[in-house]
Amino acid sequence: MARMIRDCIMRVPVSAAAEDHTNEGQRKDMNAINKMKSLKKHPLIQVLARNGGNPRTLVLIEPLWGIPYNLIAPFATLYMYTQGITDVQIGLILSMSMVVQVFFSFFGGILTDKLGRKFTTMMGDFFGWAMACLVWSISNNFWLFLAAALLNCFEQINQTAWYCLLIEDAEPKDLVGLYTWVNIGGMVAIFFAPLSGLFINSYSVVPVLRVLYLLFSLTMMAKTLITFRFCRETRQGKVRRAETKNVSVLHMLAEYRQLIPRVLKDRGIMKAVAVSVILYITNMISTNFFSLYVTQRLGISDQYLAVFPILNAAVMLVFMVGIQPRMSSVKFRLPLWGGLALYACAVALLILIPEGSLFLVIIYVFVWAAGGALVAPRKDALIQLNINPQERARINALIMASTIAFSSPFGYFAGWLSSVDRRLPFGFMLLLFLTAMLIVGRIQEPKLIQEEENG
Repeated sequence: MARMIRDCIMRVPVSAAAEDHTNEGQRKDMNAINKMKSLKKHPLIQVLARNGGNPRTLVLIEPLWGIPYNLIAPFATLYMYTQGITDVQIGLILSMSMVVQVFFSFFGGILTDKLGRKFTTMMGDFFGWAMACLVWSISNNFWLFLAAALLNCFEQINQTAWYCLLIEDAEPKDLVGLYTWVNIGGMVAIFFAPLSGLFINSYSVVPVLRVLYLLFSLTMMAKTLITFRFCRETRQGKVRRAETKNVSVLHMLAEYRQLIPRVLKDRGIMKAVAVSVILYITNMISTNFFSLYVTQRLGISDQYLAVFPILNAAVMLVFMVGIQPRMSSVKFRLPLWGGLALYACAVALLILIPEGSLFLVIIYVFVWAAGGALVAPRKDALIQLNINPQERARINALIMASTIAFSSPFGYFAGWLSSVDRRLPFGFMLLLFLTAMLIVGRIQEPKLIQEEENG
């Protein structure tokens, strides 16, 4: 009897410990389940859940473009220069491609209506990227580099068709969320950029870039096939394709004579375009002159140049995923205006940073990234919410062509300002951001926002 009691006493702690272990496992399982449920309820996940088909497919396959592009972009000019292409020839290739880009942008709307959004997107991806990258992978002289750059101009046709394919069958209230996903895809790709630098350090620029361009070509062929398999023509695309079936390209081109005055008279579109042009110019200046400014004027080491884009992307991701969804109840204009204000503050800080202050440059990157997280998804949505859906393709094409055409002289102007004083391009950017803030302060809330508030 005493032995039985002793055995029972000895078993009790063991059973209790086993039970505690089981309960702990159950609690961990429940926590994991609750986290999955809360993740599914995240506003950005809900955007993809509500918008299947084209929007979801295009968002998910965007890294097929973004990752190889960010691996190559920092070294593309060096790839040409290493193979004997002079500065003048590089400038000539850029100038000629910009002229052709304006041409393709202008005709992009017509082709998008006549051929359909899906087919035009596939054509732009195939010729503008897959074939262009294939030519870049074997380029070793001026003419091959020029041919690749001109093929890449097909991408401007793709821009118009791709945006139509992305948003035309989506819920209008989800446009900011979809553009947020597109920006997230691009930013995640930036984290892969240092890999190409590691390979180049081990080998050299030319062989590494040849392989990367070839891989880029293959990923874009895969992207084209996925678009063909999983995307469908939009409802508006089917309507426009039927309406323009028996209309000649020249006749559709002549219709711009009626379309352009209507666009110019639409104050909502013109204000949205003005903001878009300003942001295009400021992005061009920042992309081309930031590295020169921080290394030549502020004396920051070249080794940090690869860190700034990654830091910028990390901060934008945190804002877009963690903070942006919480602002869905805030009016459309306020976050856009706030983002522009952060841009202006960042540029003002950059101008005032003393030489050698890496810490303040990092603060600049933080403020700039926070502004970008607010502005990037809204600037595109602002245009789309002001466009007549029936004319979305042609108006988008007209806006893109006009943006490139109006912005092109400012590259030379910014270069001239930088030659006088490296702070001047950023002073010019500050004026442009203040102008954009004034414009945004005078725009009306998009109709969709107003209807939801009244409802």
